[in-house]
Amino acid sequence: MNSQSEEDYLKAIYHLEMDYDSISTNSVADYLNMKPSSVTDMLKKLADKKYIKYQKYKGSSLTKKGKLIALSIIRKHRLWETFLVEKLGFGWDQVHLIAEQLEHIKSEELIENLDDFLGNPKYDPHGDPIPNKEGKIEKMNQKLLVELKIQQKGIITGVKKGTASLLSYLDKEKIKLGDSIKVLEVLEFDGTFIVEINNRKLTFSEKICQNLLLETYD
Repeated sequence: MNSQSEEDYLKAIYHLEMDYDSISTNSVADYLNMKPSSVTDMLKKLADKKYIKYQKYKGSSLTKKGKLIALSIIRKHRLWETFLVEKLGFGWDQVHLIAEQLEHIKSEELIENLDDFLGNPKYDPHGDPIPNKEGKIEKMNQKLLVELKIQQKGIITGVKKGTASLLSYLDKEKIKLGDSIKVLEVLEFDGTFIVEINNRKLTFSEKICQNLLLETYD
């Protein structure tokens, strides 16, 4: 049985591998806010268990075995986030830290029942895809709001960087996944977007537009 710490490392490497092929020890240390010396010891341990390939000075990468464990943890995390928002009424800016604790529950039967109870969702409240029990992820063609042109429409499907302040703002404005959005105007001066969401006119800063994901249609 894997420890919580081992699972945290595998999940961290998985997320870092989305941007890099080989992950440096310092990158893992920064991601987990730990000392590089402590990280090196754990990476060697994970390599001994065949969860990662590790070469000193060259970095780490997940093996197939390690990737499946990472995806299992991510699956549990995103299912718990969905449960907390949809069934317990938490805001989508509140659930990440709670899900960080719940994701380490070992019972596979509980997780499969949770998945069925939620209706086998494909995406969590932030729009991130939920891996199925085989570790497969459904991909969606998404664009950032900042990429849309005037009069173009879309459906809000997620946030690129779900910082608490951004999620809190969207929650305050009663903006949620599945809402339709239309670009009315883009101010040349500072890149501000004036948009229409569910018959409401709102003004979004360029920073918000760079983090709001949409599935577009004509």
